[in-house]
Amino acid sequence: MTGRGGGRPPWWPAEEAWPPRGRPPGSVARFGCLLALVAVFAFGGLVTVTAWFWGLGGHVAALGLLAGLAFGLLIFAGFFAMTMSRQFGGPLGSLIQASRAVEAGDYGVRVAELRWGPPPLRELVRTFNTMVERLQVDERQRRTLLADIGHELRTPLAVVRAELEAMLDGVHPPDEEHLGVALEETRVLARLIEDLRTLSLAEAGTLALHREPVDLAVLVNEVAAAFKAVAEAAWVSVLVDVEEDLPLLEVDPLRIREVLSNLVSNALRYSPEGSAVRVAAAATADGERVRITVTDQGRGIDPEVLPRLFDRFAKSEDSNGSGLGLAIARELVVAHGGTIEAEAAERGGTRIRVELPRGGLRPS
Repeated sequence: MTGRGGGRPPWWPAEEAWPPRGRPPGSVARFGCLLALVAVFAFGGLVTVTAWFWGLGGHVAALGLLAGLAFGLLIFAGFFAMTMSRQFGGPLGSLIQASRAVEAGDYGVRVAELRWGPPPLRELVRTFNTMVERLQVDERQRRTLLADIGHELRTPLAVVRAELEAMLDGVHPPDEEHLGVALEETRVLARLIEDLRTLSLAEAGTLALHREPVDLAVLVNEVAAAFKAVAEAAWVSVLVDVEEDLPLLEVDPLRIREVLSNLVSNALRYSPEGSAVRVAAAATADGERVRITVTDQGRGIDPEVLPRLFDRFAKSEDSNGSGLGLAIARELVVAHGGTIEAEAAERGGTRIRVELPRGGLRPS
């Protein structure tokens, strides 16, 4: 038995430190149980020898031995209960208190990790802390998302309200020019809502993909042709370089077109006059994936933005977009089982690299 408050036991050598270094309390408890069992059997043996010596016969000796065993089992049960109480009682009490705190909305609570003890209990504590940490991250992201959505909605709603109030007050006539401004802002709102819907479905893994065999060369050239007028107006060239004999991809063509359109649109937005945006596609060395790159010759991405480039509402200070395009592109690529990364190009500018598997299936 240990001393009061879990201190040094009376039987522990005075010259040795308590608790022993390198020996967990569970080992000490087992050592104590072993000593108790040795004492019990010694007691039983002493009773037996005494009975035979005094000629009391085998019955008395047997009773003495049984009494010693019963006493030993009682001591063992006490040690076992004490050990289980220490190993389970404290951590379980902490888990209960932490669970109540989480129930009350406190996601910053954590339970101290166990250095030793039953593996299932240690795993329970670790899993609990991981769960609460994820809840805390989700709550922080939810609040950030609501704040960002409110910020993005505020501007177009303010424009629509101002135009309508001006027309009602007679400041502006309800002509095509002023009605067109209000109509365009409602389109901005509609795009934002649709982007949020697409993003939420993709993040939840419930976005429906209509896969079919797709010739990537045809798809890339169609996207480049769609931006030809925009590129010419900005005095920027869109160059396409697609490897011959690319394997067909089993993908959703509308969603992959959305990804490519977003990447090319961003590249054109930050490209200076006289530069070029290059869209290239080639099979990887193992032939199992296809790599698509979109490279511009702009000033490059702000190092502070680069780590969170694909996060929701992440954008540079001079961007006039919603900040959802690249986040949607990432989710669509991941839904196809692919990867997307951003890096600095060799001669300045930014390169976005997308890799898609030929099968286009989400990895398990």
